[in-house]
Amino acid sequence: MQLEIMDNLKMIAETARDFAEINIRPHIMEWDENQIFPKELFHKLGDMGFMGIIIPEEYGGSGLGYHEYVTIVDQISQVDPSIGLSIAAHNSLCTNHIYEFGTEEQRKKWLPKLASGQVIGAWGLTEHNTGSDAGGMSTTAVKDGNDWIINGAKNFITHAISGDIAVVMTRTGEKGASNNSTAFVLEKGMPGFSSGKKENKLGMRASETAELIFDNLRVPDSSRLGEVGDGFKQAMKILDGGRISIAALSLGIAKGAYKAALKYAKERHQFGKSIANFQAINFMLADMATEIEAAELLINRASELKNNKQKLTKEGAMAKLYASEACVRIANNALQIFGGYGYTKDFPAEKYYRDSKLCTIGEGTSEIQRLVIGREITR
Repeated sequence: MQLEIMDNLKMIAETARDFAEINIRPHIMEWDENQIFPKELFHKLGDMGFMGIIIPEEYGGSGLGYHEYVTIVDQISQVDPSIGLSIAAHNSLCTNHIYEFGTEEQRKKWLPKLASGQVIGAWGLTEHNTGSDAGGMSTTAVKDGNDWIINGAKNFITHAISGDIAVVMTRTGEKGASNNSTAFVLEKGMPGFSSGKKENKLGMRASETAELIFDNLRVPDSSRLGEVGDGFKQAMKILDGGRISIAALSLGIAKGAYKAALKYAKERHQFGKSIANFQAINFMLADMATEIEAAELLINRASELKNNKQKLTKEGAMAKLYASEACVRIANNALQIFGGYGYTKDFPAEKYYRDSKLCTIGEGTSEIQRLVIGREITR
């Protein structure tokens, strides 16, 4: 990577780290224990340029690339993965979908508000009975004159309650048929558009997850993104980039857990020396450090392809698969190094442990990533 880019990434990392230490760290456990989504924080993140990282400046974004995006998500997630997750979902899913597939008029209408953090974005694909089987979704959009009538519900949606704008995939054809999905941009306040149950989660508790509900929601055709029937294709392209997001989130959790464990291992003394000097602990730390380096290299490779607008389906899935599973292993080992203290909420290991598991599930499970990789390498 060029020296100029490295210097820029270092400056961005320091900026994100300082912001997180001042505005996030003091509130971590309060937000986690009470499942508080700190919406005001995201307005501040907007002021920092962190809510439209990969959006061009002409639409109010920061005009940065994926290396910078990964750096920001990584640094924020080292402090609180919940906030890193929300930044990722807002940037790479909702906001990026409108940028990638919206008309010029749609971009100018919605992107400046999203990129500034004035409004929060959500993205709806998953349903109660259709997770990986998105082609069988039950949420429908039926044409009625110049409008569409949307009925159904989406589940496990980040920012479903606090979000102001949502990009939602609907079924406009028969279940299981090809080209049966169409994407729409929906705004809170539309009659028939509401939020449902908020999930009580194991981890990522400060990142809001809930239902989106559509009851005879009438929307104009101007809210449609792209062509009728292209929604699923759009979603798959968005998820290619989204996998980089979850990989970056995983990287941040892994680094946070590793740094906490390393610090504790150096400070904790048994039998007259720090436990970091015991081979069992030393080997665990060595494995953790190695896996972090490997994950970062895979993420950088996928980011470079994304920046150059090259196909990254395989590389994105590899980065997401490896980083997320490494993240869980590292968080588990970090808790083990802390011993009994790791099982208490007075130390950071238990929260990294709880937060880590989502990364092997969200935006495509590890099994789906292996399916994608397998198809690509045997194509």
